[in-house]
Amino acid sequence: MNLPAHPLILLTLAATNLFAADFPGKEWPTATPSELGLDTAKLEQARDYALTAEGSGHIIYKGKLVVTWGDPAQRYDLKSTSKSIGGTLLGIALKDRKVQLDDPSGKYHPTFGVPPETNAQTGWLDKITLRMLANQTAGFEKPGGYQPLLFAPGTKWHYSDSGPNWLAECVTLIYERDLNDVIFERVFTPIGITPADIVWRRNAFRPPQINNLMRREFGSGFSANVNAMARIGYLYLREGRWQDQEILPPSFIHAIREPDPTLAKLPAHDPSTHGNAAAHYSTLWWNNADGTIAGLPRDAHWSWGLYDSLIVVVPSLDLVVARAGPAKSWKRDKDADHYEVLKPFLQPIAAAVPVSTRKQTAAIPHSPVIKEIRWDAPDSIIRKAKGSDNWPITWADDDHLYTAYGDGNGFEPFRKEKLSIGLVRIEGTPPNLKGINIPSPTLDAKGDGARGRKASGMLCVNDVLYLWVRNVTNSQLAWSSDHGRSWTWADWKFTNSFGSPTFLNFGRNFSGARDRFVYIYSHDSDSAYERADRFVLARVPQDRIRDRTAYEFFVALDANAQPQWSSDIASRGAVLTNPGMCYRSSVSYHTGLKRYVWCQTGAGEDTRFAGGFAVYDAPEPWGPWTVAFQAKQWDVGPGESMHLPTKWMHADELWLLFSGDDFFSLRRGRIITDALRTSKRSTQSN
Repeated sequence: MNLPAHPLILLTLAATNLFAADFPGKEWPTATPSELGLDTAKLEQARDYALTAEGSGHIIYKGKLVVTWGDPAQRYDLKSTSKSIGGTLLGIALKDRKVQLDDPSGKYHPTFGVPPETNAQTGWLDKITLRMLANQTAGFEKPGGYQPLLFAPGTKWHYSDSGPNWLAECVTLIYERDLNDVIFERVFTPIGITPADIVWRRNAFRPPQINNLMRREFGSGFSANVNAMARIGYLYLREGRWQDQEILPPSFIHAIREPDPTLAKLPAHDPSTHGNAAAHYSTLWWNNADGTIAGLPRDAHWSWGLYDSLIVVVPSLDLVVARAGPAKSWKRDKDADHYEVLKPFLQPIAAAVPVSTRKQTAAIPHSPVIKEIRWDAPDSIIRKAKGSDNWPITWADDDHLYTAYGDGNGFEPFRKEKLSIGLVRIEGTPPNLKGINIPSPTLDAKGDGARGRKASGMLCVNDVLYLWVRNVTNSQLAWSSDHGRSWTWADWKFTNSFGSPTFLNFGRNFSGARDRFVYIYSHDSDSAYERADRFVLARVPQDRIRDRTAYEFFVALDANAQPQWSSDIASRGAVLTNPGMCYRSSVSYHTGLKRYVWCQTGAGEDTRFAGGFAVYDAPEPWGPWTVAFQAKQWDVGPGESMHLPTKWMHADELWLLFSGDDFFSLRRGRIITDALRTSKRSTQSN
């Protein structure tokens, strides 16, 4: 790549270190973006934006330094990035089992919170935990000195230097040492950071000593170069490990990467400054857990200081970014959300990483029940309804299947007009089946692609057909009591997430349902055309499907692996996480296996003709999900949507309905389980 006027260096890779060790030595292993499949133009775009405030930067991908700019040895005042760096010592204290996050802070500091004396009069100090100090929910005023409490601990979120500085004093008293010595001994030196790379100033807000020890601050105070910053980020990327040494415990990394969902519910004390910051902050790190920055994986987390110093860690992209500069910030627009200024930097960097190379935050294990699914030969695929796609399907009370197509003319004899949504009744069983188009003036719609309403999920409950429709900002419910001839539309929509919702299907007319609820899944996006990092789940009583106020949203599993639900859609959590790969899907219950099976469209530029998909299974609607089948590149195009009709499921087989090549396509799969393998071996031995 030609070098621009800015001092960007695209580093040339020697063949010998392309597959070098995962951890840097004195220098970082290097590679050019193109050699690792990155989009060079997007990285240039991010670099150019960074340089509007001058400074230096490193981008580390798969352990290789792929882009750098500015002077990598220049130290910059990192301001509040110091919170994340200093907070590393909280992780050390956890590793040493000296503290627990929910310990009261006063346990470690005899004069915690005082001065000022007014704090003691509130009666709140005994309630402030170490976690609250790290999560900015303790209630201290912003400046780094001795500040008053603004609210009862744990009731609001407020960005503060004073709270983290109290945390620094607690850790100092725990170790009874200068924390600068502790952090060099336990963290900096083991990961290759020298005193020339990073300096911790004297306390600028409080007396210089506490108990004859240097009184350090977490709120601010570090000056460092981007090499040191990148190494700190890489330590967090590698889950607290450096080569074969565990420096930080997994519990601490978990607290940063997976914020407590109850934190997101707290209001900001000053929403005009930080908006809904509680939804994307945890343990002294900012994050994208709520998806505020579109296109950036939700597992991304970063330090962030005045003048836009950043240590960015994105586990699913195997990526670390370090950026710092002089006393100059990126340009802010008046009244813009506080994350807006980060988007021109972080979004192109994330977009530079190919979707196909992104990894799951944690590997999803293989199914303990389904060992494999063996698909019949490609030439056995049944293809009908040429030119139509989508095909969400349900088993109705009249023993027929009902399905909806998109961007086509349905089954032969074709409808005269091409519809974005049309209904079909399926009679018979494969291979002997037929489709009958059902005209419906209250359902039929026109419009190609995103311009037209499309079906995304169907269900029959209590003799009524229900249909989810996407592409309507975001999705809307309709129902029919006469097997599809006429439809009524809900007077509400999902406008937050649920861009392509689908129902969990059980047996005929919802027979065999687990409980009194209907379950709805979607990738966590407003659009059916954008991949997301996670799937979300809702439920509603069978007799209140039409009532938006009756819906509850999956938040998380509790300590006993029981699902927690909330009526607030903003509190929704992930029922399955797969960064950059969550897209259209369908879920069915396999009675013979007593497992929930979930088809998910995989990667591919146009999966109608080429691409992959996966089938996951679980013992409950909320998981834990395991892999039953997965193909990055199937032997035929899997289409943009696929379904497993429950009527055609048997103990050892199922039929996949998919929209490959824009057909109603059916392919039989043979389910292989340990029981089946044992049975076959027994038969062969006899």
